[in-house]
Amino acid sequence: MATYHIETYGCTSNRGESREIERALRDGGHHPAEGPADADVAILNTCTVVEKTERNMLRRAEELQEETADLVVTGCMALAQGEQFREAGIDAEVLHWDEVPDHVLNGECPTVTPDTEPVLDGVVGILPIARGCMSNCSYCITKFATGRVDSPSVEENVEKARALVHAGAKEIRITGQDTGVYGWDDGERKLPELLDRICDIDGEFRVRLGMANPGGIHGIHEELADVFAENEKLYDFVHAPVQSGSDEVLESMRRQHRVDKFREVVETFDDRLDEWTLSTDFIVGFPTETSADHERSMDLLREVRPEKINVTRFSKRPGTDAADMKGLGGTVKKERSKAMSELKMEVVGEAYESMVGTEREVLVVEEGTGDSVKCRDSAYRQIIVQNAPDRGVEVGDVLDVEVTGHNTVYAFADPVDA
Repeated sequence: MATYHIETYGCTSNRGESREIERALRDGGHHPAEGPADADVAILNTCTVVEKTERNMLRRAEELQEETADLVVTGCMALAQGEQFREAGIDAEVLHWDEVPDHVLNGECPTVTPDTEPVLDGVVGILPIARGCMSNCSYCITKFATGRVDSPSVEENVEKARALVHAGAKEIRITGQDTGVYGWDDGERKLPELLDRICDIDGEFRVRLGMANPGGIHGIHEELADVFAENEKLYDFVHAPVQSGSDEVLESMRRQHRVDKFREVVETFDDRLDEWTLSTDFIVGFPTETSADHERSMDLLREVRPEKINVTRFSKRPGTDAADMKGLGGTVKKERSKAMSELKMEVVGEAYESMVGTEREVLVVEEGTGDSVKCRDSAYRQIIVQNAPDRGVEVGDVLDVEVTGHNTVYAFADPVDA
């Protein structure tokens, strides 16, 4: 597991976001470090209220990048003026705050709570459907904590989902180390059936499927895409972390898929769905990655153009096989990470730019910064509605909006009737 150091500047909202980041990191098995020099990753949650504050943020980022192996910058300045960090030559991942926990996972599977019990957080219900995975990735330490997949029955998970809906959940987030292998411990592929059954529950709610490795869902990708096409309650969103565009690197990682399988999954969902969100992850600078391998990853990113992308610079986890491999130099990893992160912002920005001027139905899932609220459309793209109290918009509402602009990784919208 990773150790982290987090620093927060600015308002109460920023402090609240940092608490959410810490909660997610701790739930994932990560631990706070004594300070940035002892941390695998440092997180700087920034403020941008005045010019002096901006200078202080840049100076602190420069200091932190010298003290830690991996720097993440988030918060107001990161989102409003993220280019300033790049222009200052600061080597950091500039992320929206809710992208930070995924980045820190370093390509590893998420770790759910030991009892895999559902949790209701506002109008969002978290439903872990299984614990463990079927993979043996050479870089992942999570498997030591979770073991092989252990899947409760479909009926048991459906009843947990029904209880969440009855308790007020408007969005159910299905989670697990690898949701695509749900049921494999019983010799069956049960995910499509489970999703169908959950969507049959009475009530107005949406369902988001959590991370599913390409190797796990490839055997059911056609059936799964049909389930998505047939159920309006399912967000048209798939998180399938490819990790590399090179088959040779994937073999060294001991991933259960190769690039063609990933492409087949993407192509099938492209065929079945009019609009959907592909979320994927890349690990940059794996010990066996050559410059040609890196270019293959860049080419794959350009080809499939995911709407959500997590770029992680490889770092060794103690006890894993990859930790014994001779690593690449820090400069090489930084250069490749910077190149892919810049391409990521270009690709994601284009996706959100294409939304401007469109009207779409959204679910308000949680409060945002200040008087704003965070919404999700049918493809699980994040849309911000500002001045929510003045417009009578509350968490849990379903409303029609017109997208008016974007900030690369999320969109802004106004209610159509406002």
